[in-house]
Amino acid sequence: MSNPLTKQEIQELAEAWYRKLDVHAPMIEVLPMLSDEGLEMRFPEATLTTMAEFESWYQRVIRIFFDEVHLLKEVTADIDGETANVHIVVEWQASVWNPPSANSERIKLDADQSWQVKRSSDTGKAVISVYTVNELNYHQGSARL
Repeated sequence: MSNPLTKQEIQELAEAWYRKLDVHAPMIEVLPMLSDEGLEMRFPEATLTTMAEFESWYQRVIRIFFDEVHLLKEVTADIDGETANVHIVVEWQASVWNPPSANSERIKLDADQSWQVKRSSDTGKAVISVYTVNELNYHQGSARL
């Protein structure tokens, strides 16, 4: 009855995820990309385990960062049926303004991430169940978080 995940599905999930982050998509578009069972999101500043915690985090960061651009550099998936361990490297660029500074600053870094992706039992689509930011590698001249 169930279908194994495919590399194409995982690639499309990653591309769609970052497109939505770039445009600060509404929660109604972002939440369906996350598993509502066993969710774990590990960011440098917080670990989130519920949709409500993610929503609070997301609403905060979209008010801090602007002019965001995510460029996928690597998506490597080790698929085991309806689950996959995925290694991602994404270049993230964003502007941030820290009052009372006269100007905004530009952050530019490569984020090394590990995801666990699974097939949703509700929708049948690939969703993120575990999202871990392993390391942030700043480009030369980048502002810092």
